[in-house]
Amino acid sequence: MAARIAVLASGGGTNLQAILDHFASISNPAGTIVLVASNREKSGALERARAAGIPSAVFDAGDDGTALLALLEDAAADLIVLAGYLKHIPESVIRRHHGCIINIHPGLLPDFGGPGMYGSRIHAAVLASGATSTGLTIHFVDDEYDHGPVIAQWRVRVKIDDTAESLAERVLSAEHIVYPRVVDLVAALNNAGLAANF
Repeated sequence: MAARIAVLASGGGTNLQAILDHFASISNPAGTIVLVASNREKSGALERARAAGIPSAVFDAGDDGTALLALLEDAAADLIVLAGYLKHIPESVIRRHHGCIINIHPGLLPDFGGPGMYGSRIHAAVLASGATSTGLTIHFVDDEYDHGPVIAQWRVRVKIDDTAESLAERVLSAEHIVYPRVVDLVAALNNAGLAANF
């Protein structure tokens, strides 16, 4: 039976779309998206969910996790996928879904991570550091920002004429290839009862 996946997103939902497209392109995906939830009413991810016929919801991310837990329980979610979700996951949610929450970060953790490190700030920091490569990290979520066991990383070369914007575009393109495949893999591990071992 396919894992029931809840996707949390704050922004436009391009990673959500990449996951939907990937799942539609393979014969037997290990998961199916049963909920897309956002802390922002105007999130593009919610529009993408509605267009795909997936239940969607807006919740208050400022509480102790009660609202999010209720949504996840109602959806009977097995796996929670953060796709551009910019809020801290409450401890109560992490405890309840330990080993079943994954996140993607547009940098090679542990470098360029932590509170306030998101979006163009990461890419600007990479360029300012003189790093010759950056990339993405997919990891299990724990109670610290951009922390938790790493599942996968993918390197992206920094070009000499890169701006934060051009670098962000190339990293995002890599995210759209790598994240859907890792989500499918983690869903398969979840189905086998192995994901929570991480």
